[in-house]
Amino acid sequence: MDQAMRIPPEEIFRRIDHTLLKPDASRPDIVRLCEEAKMYGFATVCVNPYWVPLAAELLAGSGVGVTTVIGFPLGASTTFAKIAEARDAIAGGATEIDMVMNVGALKSGDADAVKRDIEGVVSACCGRAVVKVILETGLLTDGEKIEACRISKAAGADYVKTSTGFGPGGATVEDIALMRRTVGPEMGVKASGGVRDLETARRMIAAGATRIGTSSGAAMASSGQGDGGY
Repeated sequence: MDQAMRIPPEEIFRRIDHTLLKPDASRPDIVRLCEEAKMYGFATVCVNPYWVPLAAELLAGSGVGVTTVIGFPLGASTTFAKIAEARDAIAGGATEIDMVMNVGALKSGDADAVKRDIEGVVSACCGRAVVKVILETGLLTDGEKIEACRISKAAGADYVKTSTGFGPGGATVEDIALMRRTVGPEMGVKASGGVRDLETARRMIAAGATRIGTSSGAAMASSGQGDGGY
């Protein structure tokens, strides 16, 4: 029997960042997102920075964290701007920061700039928030993915993450396995982009993902009711 199919739904739910990053998301949408996260025991909700204070208020004491995105979705803002965004988000109640790597700097061969960018956000978080680096794997070669993972680890990030969901492609089992091999067991790996059902989530976890970013969390949880994990 496939090992991935043995992972029970509850284990998957505990790894989900329940995500809503659409530009037209409204207050009732965020309220519903938070209610679903509490209902199903998801790890966090992932919202745009404007909604962080509301999500933090709604989730206080629930055990569900608040993730927000920084330098989103292109990663091409300045390090100063990313640091300011991160500090503001933490002040508003964010517990996890998903920052977009400077893809253009990586492709220009400027590894030092990429590292400084990540280090700036890690320093701004000062241990008060988990930092995940979004690589936007759909824009990278395998060699660039490896380099990006190594830079993220050296810069002190907690996780590497596949995709914004706004770029080309999304998470693949092959990319998750590559990222896990590169960062080793010390870092988290987040699969994000196109993970819409339990079977896909299970395969990502079996490949090495420790967190799943998805806007389909509630649908996955509903389908998982009574699913014995096989």
